[in-house]
Amino acid sequence: MSAWHTIALKELTTCEGAVMVSLASVKGSAPRAAGTQMLITCTRQYGTIGGGKLEYDAAARAREILAHGPETLGETMILGPDLGQCCGGQVALTYERLSGNPDSIRARLIEHTPALAPLYLFGAGHVGKALVQVLDDLPFAIFWVDMRPESFAHAVPHGVTINPCDDPLQVIKSAPKNAFFLVMTHDHNLDYKLISAILQRHDFGFCGLIGSKTKRARFARRLQKDGIIQPAIDRVTCPIGLAEVPGKAPKAIAISVAAQLLTLIETD
Repeated sequence: MSAWHTIALKELTTCEGAVMVSLASVKGSAPRAAGTQMLITCTRQYGTIGGGKLEYDAAARAREILAHGPETLGETMILGPDLGQCCGGQVALTYERLSGNPDSIRARLIEHTPALAPLYLFGAGHVGKALVQVLDDLPFAIFWVDMRPESFAHAVPHGVTINPCDDPLQVIKSAPKNAFFLVMTHDHNLDYKLISAILQRHDFGFCGLIGSKTKRARFARRLQKDGIIQPAIDRVTCPIGLAEVPGKAPKAIAISVAAQLLTLIETD
């Protein structure tokens, strides 16, 4: 669940109504992709459909719907002629009024929540901490694992599930099919055990290991000796991150890794 969905669910406790605004379809160039949503209440806005006059007018229309109805509405706009935006594409918007008591509104919001890519992050060191901050409000459901409970003694972004467990290998076994895994613990031997367990699953979506090409070569030799087949070993990404993003500071690495992960999923 994205950060704005999480915040909205917590705050919609006294709200008497909201309107979900969705980009139903997009043709040509537009600020966001089809499926993007924002939620409008009388006083708040959660999420964004791209900003500019498109979003400004859509928010105003949503508040008109809150005040006077109807329950649903659709409209199509050409961004250039209709709104004066340079994108030039055409978008179709849908408005759905979420009415009733706060619990029913929250239930409807959950129905609208898009699916997120499950990402299992092992390690709450400097890079791990930077990464969860960079990934905040991006389309990942983050499960953050570390054997040291004190590592989580800091602000954790909305939507991140922390797991200070004693046996991180069990977490790998219980992860869903096509999950993404990132291994960056404080212990190279633990890194190896985690990578080995991930490769033995065969059904993961991504397996990334922090470190150098030398670390990867050493792990590869050890994995071969332990009977892991070469095609599985070849699926380990190490070093992680995009080579085009320079810098070795934790935040620079986090930005590079986040960019790499975004190339692996369908997103706007």
